[in-house]
Amino acid sequence: MDEISSIHIEQAILVGLITQDQNEKKAKEYLDELAFLAETAGATPIRKFMQHLAFPNPKTFVGEGKLEEIKQYVIEHETVTMIIFDDELTSVQLRNIERLLEIKVLDRTNLILDIFAKRAQSAHAKIQVELAQYQYLLPRLTRLWTHLERQKGGIGMRGPGETQIETDRRIILSKISLLKEHLKHIDKQKKTQRKNRGKVVRVALVGYTNAGKSTLMNLLSKSDVFAENKLFATLDTTVRKVILGNLPFLLTDTVGFIRKLPHHLVESFKSTLDEVREADLLVHIVDISHPNFEEQFEVVTKTLLEINNEEKPTIVVFNKIDAFTYLPKAPDDLSPIVPDNISLEELEQTWMSKIHDDCLFISAKEKLHINTLKDILYKRIREIHITRFPYNDFLFPVDLDEKDDIDENIIENNIIPVK
Repeated sequence: MDEISSIHIEQAILVGLITQDQNEKKAKEYLDELAFLAETAGATPIRKFMQHLAFPNPKTFVGEGKLEEIKQYVIEHETVTMIIFDDELTSVQLRNIERLLEIKVLDRTNLILDIFAKRAQSAHAKIQVELAQYQYLLPRLTRLWTHLERQKGGIGMRGPGETQIETDRRIILSKISLLKEHLKHIDKQKKTQRKNRGKVVRVALVGYTNAGKSTLMNLLSKSDVFAENKLFATLDTTVRKVILGNLPFLLTDTVGFIRKLPHHLVESFKSTLDEVREADLLVHIVDISHPNFEEQFEVVTKTLLEINNEEKPTIVVFNKIDAFTYLPKAPDDLSPIVPDNISLEELEQTWMSKIHDDCLFISAKEKLHINTLKDILYKRIREIHITRFPYNDFLFPVDLDEKDDIDENIIENNIIPVK
């Protein structure tokens, strides 16, 4: 397997499986993404292990031989502090692996939860993450895990003959119930806030994590939403008021999606995703430079359908054309065409003929084709606005490069001046 040379406080081993549902190419791609997740969390991946199995071993995830190989590597490399598995582990698998390797064991879900906990800034996001963490821990309680914070105190909590694990389980259930009540209260406040926004057109940026949503948000709204080349750089939903020409609208930057997104997180973040549900228009950002952008596109599309239960008006924006690369095939090469052999021009023709007018290729970082995006956004928002406010159908097209400042009171009252 490939060695990854780097020095970091925490060094990690990554483990994945090649199964009947996941071929070798896909398994490698998932491990690469897991490595990116580990780096985002603050660890340095130094070795990857993969094994061919029909299905995960119910006791140790990988086979006993592979686990012994991993153990030998851990013994020889004392700097390794953790092992991360690319799928969610059961309590039995976690216990058996920890017992054999005597090292910290994480799975993909646990790693994502850790990143979310690190990234959460608002009280809302922190409660959502904490709820997801407790829901993840509940079925994984063992007698070895008894260090839960007891806000109500340990004395008097334990009933006659009650074991430590039952006490811990009851404390977690109580905590989950309390966090859900907190979320309900915050959700009511959020719902009131959304109602107070009136009938201004809402546009939501959606997409796979690290596709460039926050960068585009900053560009369109002239704000300073945190953005960097890491997964889940943005966790808290951000809403900004934007004016294109003579049209105001609300632009929302949402949390990014990812393959194998933990179920607990989806459940906990349903209220955050209400911004997506209530949006009038979605802008689906896709990282065209990623070798598996089509799969990422499908992951987001599928998740959006689960959230909305219906298709919403959507503009598909293929971002990062400045970072796009491809390897042209030789004239005598008769091997099948793969995504690496397709040029950007061919992709543009293919996707634009498939999605028609609601598809464009840009670079938010280099500000390429941004005016075209603004033109499309203006057209789509204007159509929604005229439907909502038929008496304002006298709006005329404007030059988006010549914007006038519009008073905030005018926007709040949905009065759109004619330019």
